[in-house]
Amino acid sequence: MMPMLRRLALTTRTVRLRFTALYGVLFLLSGAGLLVITNLVTLGQSHVAPALPPVEQHTLAATQERISRLQAQLLEMEETQTRQLLIGSVVALAVMAMVSLVLGRIVAGRVLRPLRTITAATRRISAENLHERLAVPGPTDEVKDLADTIDGLLERLEDSFAAQRRFVANASHELRTPLATMRARLDVAVAKPEPIPAQTMALADRLRTELDQIDRLLESFLTLARTQHGALPDRATISLGRMVSAALDARAADITARSLTVHDGGIHDSAWTQASHTLVSRMVDNVIDNAVTHNHDGGWIRVTATAADASALLIVETGGRVLDQEQVARLAQPFQRLGVDRTGSGNGSGLGLSIVAAIATAHGGSVDLHARAEGGLRVTISLPLTTAQTGVTA
Repeated sequence: MMPMLRRLALTTRTVRLRFTALYGVLFLLSGAGLLVITNLVTLGQSHVAPALPPVEQHTLAATQERISRLQAQLLEMEETQTRQLLIGSVVALAVMAMVSLVLGRIVAGRVLRPLRTITAATRRISAENLHERLAVPGPTDEVKDLADTIDGLLERLEDSFAAQRRFVANASHELRTPLATMRARLDVAVAKPEPIPAQTMALADRLRTELDQIDRLLESFLTLARTQHGALPDRATISLGRMVSAALDARAADITARSLTVHDGGIHDSAWTQASHTLVSRMVDNVIDNAVTHNHDGGWIRVTATAADASALLIVETGGRVLDQEQVARLAQPFQRLGVDRTGSGNGSGLGLSIVAAIATAHGGSVDLHARAEGGLRVTISLPLTTAQTGVTA
């Protein structure tokens, strides 16, 4: 019993603990009141003198002496019984107080069980699974009203997120048309037969660069919106190892230009997953691009593609300065970069790793961003592992 009380004392101040204390205090007060009433009645009865029968004169002295002795013995017995009753009542009250605490904790746990279920279900629901609902069964009471209120809130949030994603996708589609028109007019203006000043040509080149950057940004918006809507085109069994090798070959020139050293941490042909070829290819390209772009000249990249347990793993590590883990964890959010959290400054748009996280989540996987203690960044992508199929070359 005492270990249980110690655990209760060490428990944080939760609603269950408050209910337990309330039940215990109420029982203790009611038990103490009952004890006081019982002892008052017992003491009142013990002081009532018994009626003496009439006695004859010649035996009066002897009879009174005998009665006095009997009354003294009776009084002593009553005092002993009263004392034993009081001690027994106090012991019983203490035992029942401890029992009431244990029972109060059990009852409080049963009363609060629906609230714990609601809390656990609410914690599982995030922006990626807003379609889920608590749907608590049972009669209409305060707990069900709370669950229904949370379900209504989740429904409004889901509608808001869906409207926001539709707006991003539609705006990206609409903006690509004027961009294409601007690029065509720029090409027509530069293609005129008369000589064009050097300053105009330089300005045209800068405009093309900016238009290409905006086009890449809109493409990133479309990819992000598509993955957040759960659209997974051209789903097939693909090899992460082969995709990584293709991505490294495509960026061989950039890697050579920056004198980067690529270490093969184990690019195996065992990391197969069932996924969208287009989206996973974009995910791998973004991770490799991030490793090349956000690196220093003469740096290094270590790439690993392997199977572990039930997951296909892609690990990309880079060296560099020591990073803040808190800032690194935010890189999976749109427009978040180390040191700056807005577009238009530095390299990239701040969407690369957020697209990686969205694609991995859409395929039932996850992304872990970890600041290496020695400096640099480690990106770990985990996707559900599947068995390679004959004839699949992805």
